[in-house]
Amino acid sequence: MPKDHGIGASQKRREDVRFLTGAGNYTDDINVYNQAYVHFLRSDVAHGKINSVNTEAASAMPGVVRIFTGADFESVGGLPCGWQVTDKDGNPMKEPAHPVLAQGKVRHVGDPIAAVVADSLEEARNAAEAIELDIEELPAVVNMKAALDAGATKVHDDLSDNLCYDWQFGTDTDTVNEAFAKAAHVTTLELVNNRLVANPMEPRVAVGDYNRANDESTLYTTSQNPHVIRLLMGAFVLGIPEHKLKVVAPDVGGGFGTKIFHYAEEAFCTFAARQINRAVKWTSTRSEAFMSDAHGRDHVTKIELALDAENNFIGLRTDTYANMGAYLSTFASCTPTWLHGTLMAGNYTTPAVQVNVKAVFTNTVPVDAYRGAGRPEATFSLERVIDKAARELNVDPIKLRRQNFIRSFPYATPVAVEYDTGDYDATMDKMEELMDLGNFAARRAASEAKGKLRGLGINCFIEACGIAPSNLVGQLGARAGLYDAATVRVNATGSISVMVGAHSHGQGHETVFPQVVAEMLGIDESMIDIVHGDTSKIPFGMGTYGSRSLAVCGSAMVRATEKIINKAKKIAAHLMEASEADIELKDGQFSVAGTDKSVAWGDVTLAAYVPHNYPLEDIEPGLEETAFYDPANFTYPAGAYACEVEVDPETGEVKIEKFVSSDDFGNVINPMIVEGQVHGGIAQGIGQALLENCAYDENGQLLSASYMDYAMPRADNLPTLDNYIVDHSCQTPCTHNPLGVKGCGEAGAIGSPPTVVNAVIDALRSAGHNVEHIDMPVSPSRVWAAMQG
Repeated sequence: MPKDHGIGASQKRREDVRFLTGAGNYTDDINVYNQAYVHFLRSDVAHGKINSVNTEAASAMPGVVRIFTGADFESVGGLPCGWQVTDKDGNPMKEPAHPVLAQGKVRHVGDPIAAVVADSLEEARNAAEAIELDIEELPAVVNMKAALDAGATKVHDDLSDNLCYDWQFGTDTDTVNEAFAKAAHVTTLELVNNRLVANPMEPRVAVGDYNRANDESTLYTTSQNPHVIRLLMGAFVLGIPEHKLKVVAPDVGGGFGTKIFHYAEEAFCTFAARQINRAVKWTSTRSEAFMSDAHGRDHVTKIELALDAENNFIGLRTDTYANMGAYLSTFASCTPTWLHGTLMAGNYTTPAVQVNVKAVFTNTVPVDAYRGAGRPEATFSLERVIDKAARELNVDPIKLRRQNFIRSFPYATPVAVEYDTGDYDATMDKMEELMDLGNFAARRAASEAKGKLRGLGINCFIEACGIAPSNLVGQLGARAGLYDAATVRVNATGSISVMVGAHSHGQGHETVFPQVVAEMLGIDESMIDIVHGDTSKIPFGMGTYGSRSLAVCGSAMVRATEKIINKAKKIAAHLMEASEADIELKDGQFSVAGTDKSVAWGDVTLAAYVPHNYPLEDIEPGLEETAFYDPANFTYPAGAYACEVEVDPETGEVKIEKFVSSDDFGNVINPMIVEGQVHGGIAQGIGQALLENCAYDENGQLLSASYMDYAMPRADNLPTLDNYIVDHSCQTPCTHNPLGVKGCGEAGAIGSPPTVVNAVIDALRSAGHNVEHIDMPVSPSRVWAAMQG
């Protein structure tokens, strides 16, 4: 019988009550007395020299408080990058300055040039239109390969060229070349992982406030990791001591990675509030979001797979161009390297794997981590080339994958990570069962009878989640630790506040975290409150991204709760005049083993704060504990996905008819929430595969700067996804965290794009079209053109 509470129970999200009733508290809902408003004047050219910015007329307009330009930030630090990558020759990456407001040049459409602070947003906008700009437009560089040509326009004049780094990792070149030289077959594929705009439901917002009485600044912001924003902005940009800076991220309406990073608007509002001694508020428009939020993906890759005469994988190498955009965003440098290259082994026993990545500056919006962050890029290229190899060898694509699966764990890959556990055959078995592959031929025939082409696509993937451990990532260039923390505060009457470093913006922490603590203590989840998002209230944690919340912060919470239990047992032992070693905790009752003596949870917690019955020299009053958790390894969720599509040969339209997912997430705390996370990820992956594309013209103009031009997935683009199940036969618990969890938030976005594209290619080839690849998005026009040869 399904559980109705605690670990493993599909409980409805408690936070949804306030969201669905309009009681959520988002950053845009926060208004400070006498606040001013800011409007940013942004560049409408991709590359240009700023000759002058004349604000005289604009400054005299009604309501204008002050106009800021790059000159106001000459003594202020630029936005930092949080990860230093070293190239294949041992040289550090090029790290150009990223000013809060443009200084000397603009480098992409949307680069902020000036900021008008006024009594109202309308007055700020009006004044911005009166600013006189003299910008000498320069040639823009958009294409990554062209950006590396000799004599190409430089995005940053102080750099020697547009190459940020040339990174190589994995098996040594001689060994890889030897594998390819002796291969019986080599499959090669060139592909593009398209640029995306994250488009969370809530645009970014920042409210900067300043209290002159105590010299304290507060930033309210739409962030996935408020402590990291405080650290970066306080220490590296504005020079504000951490004890004088508070960052609050209240309810956040989706992030998908784009709200991890520290942005210029956050620094500006905090800085401006201190300058004018008045709160300053900025709310992004959707158009601003398209040209100021960090974009995702944007890789161009050539991948080669070497196989021996028995179709065993013996070598893999990739060459990738990764777009950095005009500046280095917070984690831009590690996404195409350590989050991408280390997953190129996939689920397979390939003994030689080498990855080369050239990161390139262009006159486009900066690119950074987007749901999956490097792992979708790795999976897409790997799973597409395996499908092509299966066709070239005339073997079943499922059989080829199974033949090369890793089956012995732990398994050290050639790209530096060690998978602790997994069962890829189990997830593949479950996928085949859910997909009903035995009846696919009949479904294809039915589609053909309607004049449609039916295709089947499958995919296996693995990802690295729970990003840590700190000592490893530090050696790889991370400029921060990647642990997390939790404080468990038990109140006198037994209710509990759990302060966590992780941030909840759709993951369900307020529901899932209490399930864990309640199970450990044997009390009701309603007695437990989760506190997050306010740096003045929570311990220093690294936020939420990389499917790390439960694996890392949840583990810290478990450790802190264990400390609570240990201390509570001491108190209970004194209350019952028993040995601490004999105290047991079950269903919220402390009892003495082998006796009928017991004391309730609430009695023990009250005694902790009213210590009349035990000596203070043995136990200090109170019941509050903090724990930090730094994992020993990543976690490695894995899965097998399949989909069937119908293609209209007259129009090229693709419709997904069936989609199944089989995932191994280790132990699952709340199956319903896990299912929702996977559904959301699959929807985003389908969006990338079929619809979404962020496009620039040759002059660096953003052609897809609104929903009129950027095709977001809608309900009718998505299949019914009720066939996903959480099945214990597919679960292999993580071996190195106390909950055995692996992370689920990114899996759908990783597994779905290659699955969809593989299905489309299969559909076209079933009708005799000699099509090997179509770059995403696999739009009707691209499919139709491919069918025409």
